Amino acid sequence: MATGHGFRHAVLLAAVAPLVFLSPALSHAAPVQPPATATTFDAKHIPEPARVLALLDATAAKQIAVLRDRKLALTGDVVQTLTANWISAAFLTSLTRLTRVSDVSGGNAMLRDTAQHFNFALQGSQSAHSMLDADNIALGETYQELYARSGWEGELAPLKQRLDYVTPYLQLDTAPNRLVWWWCDALFMAPPVFARMSVLTGDPTYLKAADTQWWRQTERLWSPTDGLYFRDARFIDRRSKNGKRVFWSRGNGWVVGGIARVLESMPVDYPSRHKYVDTLRTMSASLAKLQRPDGLWSANLLDAQDPPGAETSGSAFFVYAMAWGINHGLLDRKTYLPVVLRGWSALAGAVQPDGLLGYVQLPGDQPWPTKADDHAMYGTAGLILAGLEVMKLGQPVTALPLAEPGRQPAPPAWAPPPVPADATPEQRAAYQRRIAEHQAVADLAFEPSRDMPGAQPPRADGIVNPRISLPLKTPPADQQAARATVRFAPYRFDDILWENDRTAHRIYGPALEAEEPPSSSGIDAWGKLVAWPFMERQLATGKQHDFHGEGIDFYNVNTFRGAGGLGVWYDHKLWTSRNWAHHTILKDGPDVADFSVDYAPWPVDVGRKVWESRRFTLPTGTNFTRMVSTFQSDSPAPLLVGIGIQKRPTANAPARYVADRATGRFTFWGPTDPDKGAMGVALMVDPGQIAEVTEDADNYLVVVKVTPGKPFVYYMGATWSKGRDFHDAASWEAYVKGQNPSFAVPAAGK
Repeated sequence: MATGHGFRHAVLLAAVAPLVFLSPALSHAAPVQPPATATTFDAKHIPEPARVLALLDATAAKQIAVLRDRKLALTGDVVQTLTANWISAAFLTSLTRLTRVSDVSGGNAMLRDTAQHFNFALQGSQSAHSMLDADNIALGETYQELYARSGWEGELAPLKQRLDYVTPYLQLDTAPNRLVWWWCDALFMAPPVFARMSVLTGDPTYLKAADTQWWRQTERLWSPTDGLYFRDARFIDRRSKNGKRVFWSRGNGWVVGGIARVLESMPVDYPSRHKYVDTLRTMSASLAKLQRPDGLWSANLLDAQDPPGAETSGSAFFVYAMAWGINHGLLDRKTYLPVVLRGWSALAGAVQPDGLLGYVQLPGDQPWPTKADDHAMYGTAGLILAGLEVMKLGQPVTALPLAEPGRQPAPPAWAPPPVPADATPEQRAAYQRRIAEHQAVADLAFEPSRDMPGAQPPRADGIVNPRISLPLKTPPADQQAARATVRFAPYRFDDILWENDRTAHRIYGPALEAEEPPSSSGIDAWGKLVAWPFMERQLATGKQHDFHGEGIDFYNVNTFRGAGGLGVWYDHKLWTSRNWAHHTILKDGPDVADFSVDYAPWPVDVGRKVWESRRFTLPTGTNFTRMVSTFQSDSPAPLLVGIGIQKRPTANAPARYVADRATGRFTFWGPTDPDKGAMGVALMVDPGQIAEVTEDADNYLVVVKVTPGKPFVYYMGATWSKGRDFHDAASWEAYVKGQNPSFAVPAAGK
């Protein structure tokens, strides 16, 4: 466990999750041996970056050499050898940062060899709690770094699959009695991986989940009196031999190190960001007071005698976090620079003749004595991370969040082996066959970047989003809940926009009628991919018909009925109104969008005028807007009103239309555009009110008998094949068939 559950847990993991053998690249690569470097630094002056980097390169190279020299067994030691657990992950995380500035140690090859050895996967498959275990997620930082550099989706896919499994459990609506991440070390192991995944994928869900669990744990384990974290719930009431509270050095080191790494990925306007910053400042103030005269910290922060002596792994993470805080303007330089310099001088002085950091407390879950030859990979990690920040102490403050590393040339997936000079004809023929086989793969295999140029990668449900243009900035986490909303948009020619978590629509107003006569009283339908409102933000791009990541408007109403617009059916012709003349918003969410509009009088042939009031009600969780229409007329005679579905709203191509007069269900599924997909529309009408099912040149029509002054109810709905709900005509028709609408007319004022 992250110094975690100790040796028992480590041996158990090895027993139930056997390792595969190392790849040749990892087991036989020649170790890099930088020259010996000085480990003495003046605690009163900022060291020269080159001297610090030389020490980091040397210790990293030594650690890599040790790992490459050790053969991996199928079971056994998971502490000293390379594994997929948190011990190796911490060291590899430090290499991801070191190799951004230097590869003298051979760290880049080590990262890629390790990732390929483990097939970019994580351990922990043997139980549900092991799948959730933060320690088993820590290696994800290595995969994220390699993906950020290469852009190869396969390097991120297994990690994303694991995080998608874990995410719901971190933010259960009601927090369970037991925490998912119940020990403070976990805050270094997993939350930074989740935070970075939100950056790499653009999906804020990962950060939100980790943030929720972070503060649930803090509520349990934070000591406001001491400004420190208890390691886990067992230690809240525990006392040292001298009667003092037990705060484990490395446990708190994991926390402050985790804060730094989360903040590197967290947006500056994230709602809880200030809490991380406040915690870093509070812990740094507490830790600065507890620094020993020798520059290090005790294993038990409040009791230097139980156990006696200093400990370097916790100390390394304290130096890392405080130097990081100075470098990013979050900690006062004057206050903490002396603390950091004393700590760095002591850490460098603890590097042993073998090149590795000594006095590192071995894996465990509480303070324990150390010796000079106690080494561990996480100790090396702490030293490297601390040194990298110490190198920057003389530079200007760096703004957060940090940018991801740029794309780098990736190693070839396969390179032909050299042909020996003395190869036989048979060997040369075999070589040529192998070359030809690999060329066949290149020529014949489906390659998305080549065969789907410009297309988005498939989603988890197999749907490929349209080509993206000007991606919309994801709204803050507190604005991502499912919501129904209605908006009057005078800036967009008086459009009225309404949407919920599943569908989106608009109708047109007086300003558009003046701008583009005769305009249309039809109903527009938009494709929607996200639960939160997006229509106004889409319009603000100036390119409403493009896909910006959240939805799309490619349904062309023109002057037709669109998705459920009305007209009076007379003499086999549809007589329609102009755009709405007056509107009233009755309720703007969050559970329902509710509004009404009035249409000015319009002629039906030459002998009659009609006018209409209509109420639109769209709750969350449905694709259907309930319509209550009231027609008035200068004649009391009954009317025939045609409710329309436009025949060709997305393309002049055949569509699927199913009319079931007996049930009053009418469904439409448009032609599929290779990039944008298809739109589905449906009407639900009271079967007892239907007079005729017909069509004109532009619309499929359901004609109903209406008495002037008497309201009637119908439902209009729409969906998008590339949305989240219905991807084909069959599923849309099944959904419509399963509805149980009420056609009862509401009482006046309801």
